[in-house]
Amino acid sequence: MAKKSHEHHDRPHRHHYDAEMLSVEEARERILSYFSVLPAEATPLVDSLGQVTSEDLVASFDIPPLANSAMDGYAVIAKDTAGASKESPVELLVTGVIAAGQLPDHALEPGNAIRIMTGAPVPENSDAVVPFEDTDELERRDAGGSSESISIHLQAETWDNVRGAGEDVEVGETVISRSQILRAGEIGLIASLGHSSVKAFRRPVVAIVSTGDELLQPGEDHQFGKIYNSNAYSIAAMVTRYGGVPKIMGIAKDTIESLEKALEDAMDADLVVTSAGVSKGDYDVVKDVLSSKGQIALWSVRMRPAKPLAFGVLDRKDGTKVPHLGLPGNPVSAMVAFEQFGRPALRLMLGKPLADKPTIEAIMDDPIRNHDGRRVYARVHAYRDGNGVYRAKLTGNQSSGVLSSMALANGLAICPDDIGMIDVGEIAIVEMLDWPDDIF
Repeated sequence: MAKKSHEHHDRPHRHHYDAEMLSVEEARERILSYFSVLPAEATPLVDSLGQVTSEDLVASFDIPPLANSAMDGYAVIAKDTAGASKESPVELLVTGVIAAGQLPDHALEPGNAIRIMTGAPVPENSDAVVPFEDTDELERRDAGGSSESISIHLQAETWDNVRGAGEDVEVGETVISRSQILRAGEIGLIASLGHSSVKAFRRPVVAIVSTGDELLQPGEDHQFGKIYNSNAYSIAAMVTRYGGVPKIMGIAKDTIESLEKALEDAMDADLVVTSAGVSKGDYDVVKDVLSSKGQIALWSVRMRPAKPLAFGVLDRKDGTKVPHLGLPGNPVSAMVAFEQFGRPALRLMLGKPLADKPTIEAIMDDPIRNHDGRRVYARVHAYRDGNGVYRAKLTGNQSSGVLSSMALANGLAICPDDIGMIDVGEIAIVEMLDWPDDIF
C-alpha cells in the first residue's frame, strides 16, 4: 500500500482556520453534555435487538436440564460396544424409544439399547449414543426384519454424542451482564431461559420537524418550484438504524404559528431534530421561534458539508427540557451532521459506548480538495482492488445538495482541516457508513 503522505501539500495549502469555529469534537462534546442514559423498561425480546441490558440476568436452572442426545441414534453403555465394526457388529436388544420431549421410563441394562432422538434425555446408566448411520437399522427396515434388536457397527467411547446437563448454562451463572448490547445470540440465550422480555434501556424517540414553504410531502402531486421533503425520511432512517424511534412531525411552514404548533407536538420526544433555518442568513422565524421556546445556540463547525449547526434545549410545559438539534437544510449536510452529532447522542441515550464508526485507510482514486480550512467529509465508495488493497473513489458531484452522492457512498473520506488536498494515489482515512460485499 502507498505510504501515507501529505507533506508536499502542507506548506502551500496549510490553512489557518477561523478560531471562532468549533471543531467537530468540540461541537460533539458540547452536544453530548446535554444527554444521559434513558430509563430502563421491560422490552419484548422480539423488539430488543441492539438494545442495552440494564441488569444482570442469572440462570435459575441448567441448560440443558438433563444429559441428552446430540444425535438421532441408540443410547448404549459404551463398554457394550467394545470392538464393534461393520465387519464384526455387536447386537444389542432394543428395549424402548425416547422421543424429544419425553423422559425415559426405565434405566438401560447391560446388553441393551434404547432408540433415542436428538435432544431427548439419555436413560439412566447410558453413557453414549451411537448414530443411526452406524447401525443396521435401515437394512433391517428394508428387509422387514425385527426391530427388537440392533447391530452396532462402531465402538462407542464414553460420552460420545451426549450433551451433559448444564453444558450450555449452569444454574446460578450470570448469562447476560448489565450494559450488554443484545444481538441475536444473546436474545436466543435469554429465550432459552424462558424469558419473553428483557430489562433494557429504552429506545429514544426522535421527533423530526422539517421547515420551509417550499416543501412537499412525498406522495403529494409534484408542483413546479417545490421540492419534496427528503430530509425527514433520510434522518428517520438513520434514527432507526442507530436504535432510535423516529417520529416524523410533518412540515412546518415559515410562519411562527406553524412552527410553534409543530414543536408543541414534538415536545414529548427525547430529542427534537429540525432541518433548515440554522444558517445566519436563513429566514429568521425559525431561529426566533426556537429561541422563544428555550435556549438555542447557532454554531459554525469546522466541517464541510454541514458548517451551520444549531443546538439547544426546548422548554416543555411541565418545566422539563428536551434537547434540540438543528440540522442544515441541504440534504447531504443534514445526513453528515446527523452522523457526527445525532448518532453519538442516540448511543449515549441507549447506554452504548461512544464508539466511532469503523475506519479504513484507502488510496484515493480522485483528489479531495479543501479550499477553506474545514474538515472535509467526502462521499466515497470504498472497495478492495485486485491486490486486496483498499481504494476509494468519489461518488460524483460533492455539492451538499446532491443527495445521490450519499446514496452511492459507503464511506466518508476525511481530509483534515489543515490539509489543502489529498491527491490521487495518497491515503485518506475513510469513515465507513456501510460494509458492502466488495470490502470483505
